Amino acid sequence: MTSKTIDELKGKIKELYDDKTGEFRVKFDAAIEGLQPPPVDPKSDIYKDWRGATGETLAEFFGEWYRWAWGQPIADGLLYIRKFSWISYKNDAGLAFVHSDSGRDVLADFTNLQGLQMDDPDSENLVRKWIDELGPKRMADFKDGDWSTLNKFFIRELKPGSRWIDDSLDPSVVVAPTDCVINMIVDDLTDETPLPIKGGVTMNVGRLLAGSEYAEKFTGGTAVSCILMPDTYHRYHAPVGGEVVEARDDIGGVYYGIRDFPDLLNKGNVGYGYDYSLFEDFRRGYVIIKTPYLDHKGDPDGEGHVALVPVGLNSIGSVRFLEKFRNITEKSAPVEVRKGDEIGYFQYGGSLNILLFEANRFPALQLLMGQRIGVLQEVAHTQRHMERYRRPQPGPFPPAS
Repeated sequence: MTSKTIDELKGKIKELYDDKTGEFRVKFDAAIEGLQPPPVDPKSDIYKDWRGATGETLAEFFGEWYRWAWGQPIADGLLYIRKFSWISYKNDAGLAFVHSDSGRDVLADFTNLQGLQMDDPDSENLVRKWIDELGPKRMADFKDGDWSTLNKFFIRELKPGSRWIDDSLDPSVVVAPTDCVINMIVDDLTDETPLPIKGGVTMNVGRLLAGSEYAEKFTGGTAVSCILMPDTYHRYHAPVGGEVVEARDDIGGVYYGIRDFPDLLNKGNVGYGYDYSLFEDFRRGYVIIKTPYLDHKGDPDGEGHVALVPVGLNSIGSVRFLEKFRNITEKSAPVEVRKGDEIGYFQYGGSLNILLFEANRFPALQLLMGQRIGVLQEVAHTQRHMERYRRPQPGPFPPAS
């Protein structure tokens, strides 16, 4: 039964922990026993010392996180996610706790409460704060809309023309599915056997696509990550045009439990060199698009497939497709899609899209002269970000505060 209030959840956590032989207490205590020193300065605001934690500690932490969310700065949307992540940081017992039945239930319960919180009319005060922080230049890209809650603001829509779809009639040109940070993951995808490749990275495509028969199309192919940050546009679009031949948006999974969360952020170079195989276990959906291929002359060169896999990370319980893209199967008629058409959206939290390409069809990220490759950040923003990830000298935990 899901909690209706944060106090109800706190009581549930304490009750679970009071059962000294129950899975929740046994696995939480093991997680605390296996804690590793966080690779950040203990004076940093993202540091959390979990040593000696009990069910009471965890309950009060979720209460603190819930209260903080009512006034969170947009630039600090990952603050409490980072604080919580030290439980599972390079800690197998910590991962076992957040992935256990009881641990997952509690985290799903808290994620549901966060969703209700961001749907609460009181969150409109937070919307105004985020608008001020984004500033008029960035807000100029968006339509005015019903922003009476943070979730409604989070899925705000772009104004027509604020994003140009490159070569909209050329199916050989792939476009970004959303506003994101892009990284190559691997260019030799494995199938059902999770073999280590390229520095230990594995990508079990069969599991990522939840056993879809189309998974074999991507064996030997390329995967690209498109990571969304909390302050960016959270609708995602078709990277190519063609026909959607299969789609699901209901694949359940975990909400938390990234073993080396700091490495995902990697001091601003988000996702570089990261092991994405773990996202096979997160809440997600997928869309398979059959698209025509062209040769160097622009003539037909057969047809193939591209997959878009939206993944809901920490605090995300919603991977939502537009109605026409939901639950398309081999028994359904294919659904036509144009490059740049909206597929769906994420509500409040962290998320990414993974793009999958067939072998030898997408060898590298390629740009033309004059296309955007990044944004120069404000000095204050960069300094603050770097300070948070300044690593102390290797060693044990600092003295308890």
